[in-house]
Amino acid sequence: MQSRAQTPPPQALARFQRADFRVPEDVVYLNAASHGPRLARVQQAAQRALDAGTAPWRLEMDAWRASIEDVRRGVAGHLDGDADGVALVPSAAYGLSLAARNLPLAANETVLVLAGQFPSNLLPWQQRCQDVGAHLEQVARPVGDDGRPGDWSDAVLAAIARAPRLRIVSLPQVYWHDGSRLDLDRIAAATHARGAALVLDLSQSLGALPADIVRWRPDFVASVGHKWLLGAYGLAYLWASPAWRERGVALEQHWIAREAATVFDSPPSPPPLASGARRFDAGGVAEPQRLAMSAAAFAQLRDWGLECVHAGLQARGRCLREALRAQGLGDWLATAPGS
Repeated sequence: MQSRAQTPPPQALARFQRADFRVPEDVVYLNAASHGPRLARVQQAAQRALDAGTAPWRLEMDAWRASIEDVRRGVAGHLDGDADGVALVPSAAYGLSLAARNLPLAANETVLVLAGQFPSNLLPWQQRCQDVGAHLEQVARPVGDDGRPGDWSDAVLAAIARAPRLRIVSLPQVYWHDGSRLDLDRIAAATHARGAALVLDLSQSLGALPADIVRWRPDFVASVGHKWLLGAYGLAYLWASPAWRERGVALEQHWIAREAATVFDSPPSPPPLASGARRFDAGGVAEPQRLAMSAAAFAQLRDWGLECVHAGLQARGRCLREALRAQGLGDWLATAPGS
């Protein structure tokens, strides 16, 4: 496709290039909303971990535990910096199901989500509302006089203001269909003003956009690790606010989420839970190959820096938008404010 779109400024692109990824020269890959492209650094880490697994007698428990905490710190660096707030889970749906199980919800109270929201952040709330007789409100996106999609944020704010007995608001930062961004600064403030809990699914934005956890004050945050975080499929993350780290209930019971000192001694009652959000860690996901891949991805993201990643993506996005418009494909673009 020919286009006169300008090349992004070199300073926005210099730090991440095609050579960093395992993408063939004849492929243009644009679907990080589904699955991030494989970093060469991550591929190498995966192969080293796979090779190491052929000699399991050489794998040390302390080194394995250290690799878990390394990944936990990597995730925290994209949130509030506190690794105690991070749990390792198999999917965003697992994390959101855990949030749905823990947050108080009673009959005739309201949970608010987006209409057309990705199923991982819809099904847990549908089930929870069905279980307790609560009401699930799906906020429809407004449509302008010209027939084009309007702004999600204004529609969500209006729904927050009018919803009866609002208890939980569960939203993404970026809408998965077209990349439109929600104004979480205003939405979080309005949610807290109603006394409702805020749950965020950052699967489509974490690693590419800043996540202002301190300002938004969510109860729970979930994200997959294989999109903009460029890590392994099957290793996702749940952040829990300090209050839930103290009283939250996990979805499963297994030894990793318990204090290690006595867990194998067959005590008469369950040993104490691990500290912080580690109580929510899922069994089986802290597998050496996934950990190695995710650790390598976080190291690469740290080397680039979020500001560089964000600027580079914006520059490339501008080029793509200009190319699409030049070919008469402007209707493919998200046009709502904040997109």
